[in-house]
Amino acid sequence: MLQPYTYILINFFTIIICFIASFHKKIQFHKYFGTFSISATIVAIPFIIWDIWFTKMGVWWFNNSYTINAIIAGLPIEEWLFFICIPFSCVFTYYCLNKFYDLSWANAFNNIIVFISSIICILVALLHYQQTYTLVTAVITAAVLLYLHFIARQDWIGQASLVYTILMLGFFPVNGILTGTGIQSPIVNYNPEEFLGIKMLTIPVEDAVYGYSQFLLNIYIFNLLVKRKNKVKEHHTIAVTQ
Repeated sequence: MLQPYTYILINFFTIIICFIASFHKKIQFHKYFGTFSISATIVAIPFIIWDIWFTKMGVWWFNNSYTINAIIAGLPIEEWLFFICIPFSCVFTYYCLNKFYDLSWANAFNNIIVFISSIICILVALLHYQQTYTLVTAVITAAVLLYLHFIARQDWIGQASLVYTILMLGFFPVNGILTGTGIQSPIVNYNPEEFLGIKMLTIPVEDAVYGYSQFLLNIYIFNLLVKRKNKVKEHHTIAVTQ
């Protein structure tokens, strides 16, 4: 009876607890809803284009038995919402953990994380260039890491990677259901010729790497907008006091 609502319920339960907790007086993440909306939209654009392209190519496709069957540009409406709901929970978790705990020690591993991850991604891309999902995921993830570390000079990659590791506790049930764990058939189906075939339960390993690059970009854009917002407030305060 609930089958057509499966995907939308996944989005709902992914975001609802974080959304309610955002209004807690010790967290007050609701003050950043506007900032998050802008950053999530900016990051979502290239990933949605990627999604539409891969769906059209048959790299993956959706089982509409688990959706309300509202399709936009070849994607179920739930898939569009996915790029808001998942990043919201991830950015919220990152915000909270850094607010209440000192995770800066993890940044001592920035160089190691970027070096090892980039080398692995580049090698995988070279060795498996015929698998489209594997190739694109590896190239984009390496590019994101190298850009953030060497060009944007971001010093939080270590703590972000630690938070993403913690987020795996939510990643497995959410992506597990999407890829077929606990249900009769997957909501998202993958062409076996387009990825490595290495799975964590029912989840292609590429999904975790894909999610990592998306997470890093969301944190990056969100932080940039927050800093810009704070500078505007600071300048305004100085102007008023003068």
